[in-house]
Amino acid sequence: LHLVALNFPLSGDMRADFQCFRQAQLAGLTSTYRAFLSSHLQDLATVVRKTDRHHLPIVNIQGETLFSNWESIFDGNGGQFNIHVPIYSFDGRNVMTDSSWPQKIIWHGSTVNGIRLVSNYCEAWHTADMGAMGQASPLNTGKILDQKVYSCNNLFIVLCIENSFVSDPQG
Repeated sequence: LHLVALNFPLSGDMRADFQCFRQAQLAGLTSTYRAFLSSHLQDLATVVRKTDRHHLPIVNIQGETLFSNWESIFDGNGGQFNIHVPIYSFDGRNVMTDSSWPQKIIWHGSTVNGIRLVSNYCEAWHTADMGAMGQASPLNTGKILDQKVYSCNNLFIVLCIENSFVSDPQG
């Protein structure tokens, strides 16, 4: 399953699932992509289909492994990953080195176990108000679910996860 960043940073007021869907389409990707965020409807840990959570690696757009599987992200250690494996945007830029993302922090709105934090998810990702708070993770920590709180007016990286694996019928 591919983990890909949106092509630009967003504040806490976002239509992230739509953005993931749209940018994946524009990039010619045929799978379904969902935002790597807890929402008012769903905890982050359940975004990927149950059947795909254990056996498929989580990889970047180049196929390099970030996590051994979906479940390993939510084992309580903050989703430790190799910071030397780049996370790319849909248009192929490395979010860790590209200046389009001045702050190397991702929104997630979740606990280390991928459960939504209703007090820290920018009012279900509907506000960029300076007084509202969102849970996010500085990527330089090597953890995708680090537990830091930021004001929702910040422009941070938003990740998208391929939420269902569809094998190539020609394959």
